[in-house]
Amino acid sequence: MEFWLGAAFVETSEFRGLAQAADRLGYDTIAVSDHIFYTDYDASYPYTDTGAPPYQPDTHWPDVWVTIGAMAAVTERVRFATNVYIAPARDLFTVAKAVSTAAVLSGDRTILGLGVGWCKDEFLQTGQDFHTRGKRLDEMIPALRELWKGGMVEHHGEHYDFGPLSIAPVPAEPVPLYIGGDSDAALRRAARVGDGWIGNRIYSEEQLGDLLERLSGFLAEHGRTLADLKVIAPIGAMPSADLYRKWADRGVSGTMAAPWWLATPEEKARHGTGLDLKVATMERFADEVMAKM
Repeated sequence: MEFWLGAAFVETSEFRGLAQAADRLGYDTIAVSDHIFYTDYDASYPYTDTGAPPYQPDTHWPDVWVTIGAMAAVTERVRFATNVYIAPARDLFTVAKAVSTAAVLSGDRTILGLGVGWCKDEFLQTGQDFHTRGKRLDEMIPALRELWKGGMVEHHGEHYDFGPLSIAPVPAEPVPLYIGGDSDAALRRAARVGDGWIGNRIYSEEQLGDLLERLSGFLAEHGRTLADLKVIAPIGAMPSADLYRKWADRGVSGTMAAPWWLATPEEKARHGTGLDLKVATMERFADEVMAKM
């Protein structure tokens, strides 16, 4: 079982300290989240009953690739993932160059978690078509993989069309692509072209069981099984080694946690609410759960 650190809603100044702690404590991956701006969205957030997003105008959303570069510079082992990067809100070459550079600077410790996104407002401001985002992502994925191989590449498709060109630097190893989202379209995409799948919310055990059944069915359509796909699932149950062993046996490759969300009153009184508290709860989670796996 891999243990990913979910670093959404973290203050920008805390990322390097979190990365160093994760590196020291044995966490596998730090996942950073992507939004371009906050506004009075016309789009409705799909994962709350009210349609309002669960964050505020002053919530930090630092650029994911700058943040990964900064964390990579102060660590040696831990990997970095986006959960998730809304690639079709950007042009193809911005995505290709940013990810490639981060992969090179981190020593191939970068995972690209991809999603189509819900926020139409962001697409409007970046000049990308919201309504074709799924089709464009499907075409973007093979084009990115070819560009990252190095050498001259050309692509002639419905949404992207370019003659022979190359980008540099390119990573020494393929960048793993994990698909985020739990709609049928997202799960089908993960089954068809993904190296992994990332959950985009916290799932009850019942929800996770149903999701794995759906994902298994889509994988079977392509001659694949859960063993062929990294499955990273945040689980909405009290953390324990037994819990994670059970889900590892059912095909879950890793889980995502933010241990400070379960900080005790004593920990808050001792450490406050900033980086010290986050590191202390990460240490406790590593001792009480990770070490027993």
